Amino acid sequence: MSSTETGSPLASIGSTTADLPAYVGKYRVLRRLGEGATSDVYLAMDGFNGKEVAIKRVRSWALGADDIEGQISNRFFAAEAALAGRLQHPNVVQILDAVPDPDSPYLVMEYVPGVTLKNFCRSDRLLPLDQIVELGFKCAMALDYVFRQGLIHRDVKPANLLAVLDAQGQVTDVKVSDFGSALNLMSDKTQVHRVGSLAYMPPEQVEGGDVDCRADIYALGAVLYHLIAGRPPFDAPNQMALMHQIYHQQPASLADLRGGVTPELEAVIARALAKHPEERYPDWGSFARALSELVAKQLVPLARLYEVRDSERFNMLRDLEFFADFGDVELWEVVHRARWRRYPLDHALYRRGQEGNTFHIIAQGAVDVFRDGNKVVTLGQGTSVGEMAYLAPNPDLRRHSTDIRVSDVCTTISFTPESLGLLSPECQHRFDRAFIQVLVRRLHAAHEQLSHPRRIM
Repeated sequence: MSSTETGSPLASIGSTTADLPAYVGKYRVLRRLGEGATSDVYLAMDGFNGKEVAIKRVRSWALGADDIEGQISNRFFAAEAALAGRLQHPNVVQILDAVPDPDSPYLVMEYVPGVTLKNFCRSDRLLPLDQIVELGFKCAMALDYVFRQGLIHRDVKPANLLAVLDAQGQVTDVKVSDFGSALNLMSDKTQVHRVGSLAYMPPEQVEGGDVDCRADIYALGAVLYHLIAGRPPFDAPNQMALMHQIYHQQPASLADLRGGVTPELEAVIARALAKHPEERYPDWGSFARALSELVAKQLVPLARLYEVRDSERFNMLRDLEFFADFGDVELWEVVHRARWRRYPLDHALYRRGQEGNTFHIIAQGAVDVFRDGNKVVTLGQGTSVGEMAYLAPNPDLRRHSTDIRVSDVCTTISFTPESLGLLSPECQHRFDRAFIQVLVRRLHAAHEQLSHPRRIM
């Protein structure tokens, strides 16, 4: 009942073999990444773009197979091929191309160096609780995007969630992969039913009934349970016994399986794993908010107390007027590209006479602005400071004319011209529009102060 791949086709987990094809289409094959029942997955080089890609190629014998496995394999390929170029989200693996080669059709996908989350489901490799919640939030936001494209994944499991690693081998991000089992709500073609991985399937999907996004919410809840406890919510020696547990039993308490699990964390996972869809979170947005609040409100042990986690960053941005016109994709760019810092009380953000080209947007807290030792104004959440020095056309205008000190412990989002230049053109365009709106408001306030000084003061 699982999809064609036994592991992640996109993570660097494979081994080299002597019988590798030299090329698949125009792509030069570097090594094998993995294999499934009817397909092989290779790491290859796209010579035109100079980038590594992952290629999933259906074996030639499977094309004309009359058995059920061969027919389902062809359906899985067609389902993913239909999504080529459609899914554009930082936490979703991109399907770059689909080539219906008559001998061996293949998919070209974004290559994600790393491992799958299956690697962290063992009791000796468990991730910190706050990081698990963080990864769950990112998966929820990605699957919300997928659902808004008219898709239900139907095979959310650790092996289909790719962990992005840094140079030290630490998990920094996650990407949802493998859409061969996806139900396309906008397609009028006959689609495969009763697909998925039993250990993570909700009762209605096991029965082969109609499913909606709440089936994927259950599956992600089961994945998070596995990552926390080191074991899935249900485990049995055979499928019939496992199905009985899914229908009739409740998972063991997470608090009994791992220290540090709070009642609030247990409650969020338990609601996602409710037997009946109407008892789960009604949509991805509500599930994502519940996960992010666990970190924001410190309802889960924090491994790094003073770090601003990605879920907290994303939700801060959504609440700020400066970023009101930014879409989810652009907001994630800001999450990853900006410099995020928490500053203590009385910290000098800027000093008079200091030259600078960095601007800050206050996400939380407040700062006081002083001119000649006298407080001029207090700026709070959503306001920006330093943008005039940042936008100044010459160095003389880049010197700050005021002292700015933290008056309420604050979190800021900052950019330099260099870091802003790393953003996509669309994201930079939205920054330009936001700056114009800030400057218009500043000019209006200055005009009001000149015209009606008593009103302003």
